[in-house]
Amino acid sequence: MEQNGNNKIVKYRKPLNINIGMVIFAVIFIYIVICVFMYFTQKHIEAHQVKMGSLSTNNIYKGIALRDEEIITADQAGYVNYYAREGERVGVGNLVYTLDESGKLADYLNTEVSGTTLTAKDLSELKTEILGFVNSFDPEYFSTVYDFKYNVQGTVLKLANANILENIDSINRSGISELISFCNAPDTGIVVYSIDGYEDITIEQLTKESFDTKNYEKTQLISNELIASGDPVYKLSTNEDWSIVIQTDEAKAEELLEAEYVKVKFLKNQQTSWGEVSSYTNENGEIFVKLTFNNSMVTFCTDRFIDIELILEDETGLKIPNSSIVEKEFFIVPKEYVTQGGNGSGYGVLKETYTEDGTATTEFVETTIYNETETEYYLDDMVLRIGDYIIKPESTEKYAISKRGSLTGVYNINKGYADFKQINILYQNDEYSIVKSNTQYGLSVYDYIVLDATTVEDDEFIYN
Repeated sequence: MEQNGNNKIVKYRKPLNINIGMVIFAVIFIYIVICVFMYFTQKHIEAHQVKMGSLSTNNIYKGIALRDEEIITADQAGYVNYYAREGERVGVGNLVYTLDESGKLADYLNTEVSGTTLTAKDLSELKTEILGFVNSFDPEYFSTVYDFKYNVQGTVLKLANANILENIDSINRSGISELISFCNAPDTGIVVYSIDGYEDITIEQLTKESFDTKNYEKTQLISNELIASGDPVYKLSTNEDWSIVIQTDEAKAEELLEAEYVKVKFLKNQQTSWGEVSSYTNENGEIFVKLTFNNSMVTFCTDRFIDIELILEDETGLKIPNSSIVEKEFFIVPKEYVTQGGNGSGYGVLKETYTEDGTATTEFVETTIYNETETEYYLDDMVLRIGDYIIKPESTEKYAISKRGSLTGVYNINKGYADFKQINILYQNDEYSIVKSNTQYGLSVYDYIVLDATTVEDDEFIYN
């Protein structure tokens, strides 16, 4: 029995060795747990830095361009070759195109074009046309790709034809000049090589469906094509005065008519111009506003639908989010009851108080001024109560505090606590407001304000 007892095996427990690594790990773990707990339990107050800016309102419209346009038709059948560049102003008698009855001129030009080199100016025109298409391309209207294709082909051919025409002797030597009719412009204007059926339309003929670009068809007039007598060859925009018509509601139309002239930004090239306002309401109650310009027609002579932005509110100021704006009530007291405390302290009032034996006395109560009119101050209501009497300095006249008023403002946190600052809103949209800068009791640029005014209370300390 004694021998069996000596054979028992007892497991040896190693003592717990606490080293410096374990201590550091434990401290870091506890710190992380505390930080996570504080993050989910404490109030989160986000700051916003005030900066100068302008208000962007949704005043973007798709308009229809109306111009004085004259469609020029062919006097006879033949192959047409253009020489005037699209968008170029031609005078009366200037060569615009030729008509070749035999078709031999097309073969001759095709032979000569292969050896023609475009000038730097010609290449610049092509680059401008390509960049304009890239910037305005909308995948929803893929058909514009084909219009662009024809435009580029026509531009290249017209540039080449113009270069060949400069050496007209080579055409005369070819023996085909007798079969060519040189067609000149009947009037002064801007040459456009497309038609769309909108050339004679007026604002009185427009309807809501007129603005649907999916139903819009534009016919590109191509060089080297065989045309019949009476077919359209090109059109002339003969007047620099032109208009853009947009469809609006009654309120917007009245606003624009009241302004008489409106600043318009063309989204195609970001240029601006002033348009004279007029309006028309058709029998269906659809309201159209016409903006008439006396410049820039040549820039948009090939465009029927033009995207524009109406610049109605162009003033800048301090741009703040609407979530920062709050309404707060204050006491309103006459200015003569507000005085400055001794030893250079701030402004306040002389409040009437009573001692234990009922003797009336005055106590200077410092209070913050948040706004003022010609005769009154808006004072903080944290240290005063309704019914308190204040004394006019150097007088026995008393005033019972009762009048209240509200101010619109934000909470400034430059000093580490929520300090109300009154603001003067100039313009406002759904997200932001433009407020007047550098007012006496307001904000300045680069001030920090609370992004969400509902997350703080008056004079609350901000821990960031």
